[in-house]
Amino acid sequence: MTKNDAPLKPDDFPVHSDKNKILTTSGQPVASAKDEKTADEIAKRLNADEDRQEEDRWSA
Repeated sequence: MTKNDAPLKPDDFPVHSDKNKILTTSGQPVASAKDEKTADEIAKRLNADEDRQEEDRWSA
């Protein structure tokens, strides 16, 4: 696995979009989308999924 292929870690969240790229909190690119609207939607979904997973870890 290369660095770009590594799974996202909790420290990488929340991710955000910048134009058509999705970036971690440290500014590392993790993906690109065809346009800005899609990148925004992907970032929102990734953050929502991580929030659910974090809640599950605490409630277990």
